[in-house]
Amino acid sequence: MQAFYWDCPRNENCEFAWWPRVEPELAALRQAGITALWLPPATKAGGAVSMGYDPYDYYDLGEFDQKGGRATWFGTRDQLDSLVSKAHAQGMSLYADLVLNHNNGADEMELNPLTGKQWWYRFKPLSGRFERDWACFHPSSFETFDEMEFAGMPDLCHRNPAVYAALVDHAHWLVEEIGFDGFRFDFVKGFNAWIIRAILEYRYSKPGRPFLYKPFGVGENWDSEQAIERWLDTESEMSDNPVSAFDFPLRYTLQGLCDSPDFDLRRLNGAGLAARRPARAVTFVDNHDLLRLNDPDHTGIIHDKMMAYAYILTHEGYPCVFWMDWFNFGLARPGQPTGIAALSSLHEQFAGGSSRVLYASSDLYIMQRSGFGAQPGLVIVINNRRDRWTGTAVTTRWPNITLTPQAWCSAIDTGTPSPKRTDADGRADLWAPPRGYAVYVPQ
Repeated sequence: MQAFYWDCPRNENCEFAWWPRVEPELAALRQAGITALWLPPATKAGGAVSMGYDPYDYYDLGEFDQKGGRATWFGTRDQLDSLVSKAHAQGMSLYADLVLNHNNGADEMELNPLTGKQWWYRFKPLSGRFERDWACFHPSSFETFDEMEFAGMPDLCHRNPAVYAALVDHAHWLVEEIGFDGFRFDFVKGFNAWIIRAILEYRYSKPGRPFLYKPFGVGENWDSEQAIERWLDTESEMSDNPVSAFDFPLRYTLQGLCDSPDFDLRRLNGAGLAARRPARAVTFVDNHDLLRLNDPDHTGIIHDKMMAYAYILTHEGYPCVFWMDWFNFGLARPGQPTGIAALSSLHEQFAGGSSRVLYASSDLYIMQRSGFGAQPGLVIVINNRRDRWTGTAVTTRWPNITLTPQAWCSAIDTGTPSPKRTDADGRADLWAPPRGYAVYVPQ
């Protein structure tokens, strides 16, 4: 779960106390099948009220009185430590949002002698760690080329050995001392991939884990499928712990599924990075950049969003659920077959093995997961017609067995799909409600 959204402390009256807002939800989330939380940038930013994407002091998690206060907008170091401890007690992993491209909130202006320009380059954080001057940013004596700038903030020069060492040490600190289990890398277009490889290839020491612990990593490369794949190839060359990527191409396909009534369901077959590199694709429906409250220009999915969640929580890839959809928009619906919670639970129990599309037309899509290990597999049926239930006979991998519907939803029809018995060849007639879906599992 992405356990935050834009301006969440303000919108939920939890300013400087978001960590205590998340902590009480841990047990219920874990019970519903959520196994990891992606947290917002936890380090002290350039201002007191900030989502953390403008880092100032990488070693201040809410301990030092600077930049407007002691706590970050999300809380204090003690509150974060409590959240980490309670999440691990529930068997959940925690992923830190790392902003490695740019900084903000410098204490003094400095002259860059290479450009003759005065800019905010001098950082003197109260933690006393990773102080910076002009040589830590682009352009410097170590490197003049910069991938991309972000919002006019000075860009870190990773080829400066002091910067490289400081960022790698920061990642070690987050894993080995704070307790994070992996990283989400922000704005990876802005810097070379080798710094990510260095962070992910390091072998970390964590209590209760093997000594050679390898953290999870996912990059935000907001681009086309081809560009994301090229980035994955570059980052993962000669790496024994390759990074994953958010599946933006699939997300935009799913937006078409939800918001376009005439969407052709055959486009779901082979869609996105997940179809080509399922082990490296983090699939999602919306995030903090796409969907913001009180923003008329937001590009979040508007209609029939449960169809998108049904897709990512049954197909291959590492699905990421959005906090706003679960809590603010009430789509979790615990205890009901029509919400994200039911799909999340089915994902953990049944969604194993390879995917096989059993049927695809403009209005009907049926996909089977073959099962792997303790996960026996499932079948999802998606119906794009608005006027009626639709289904067809397909041959599954399970002969002489009952396929039981355990999750379904339609904004048009509240009917309940019926169990189906397969014949000796594994064939059964599987249906879904109008503009909706049904997920069947073998029992």
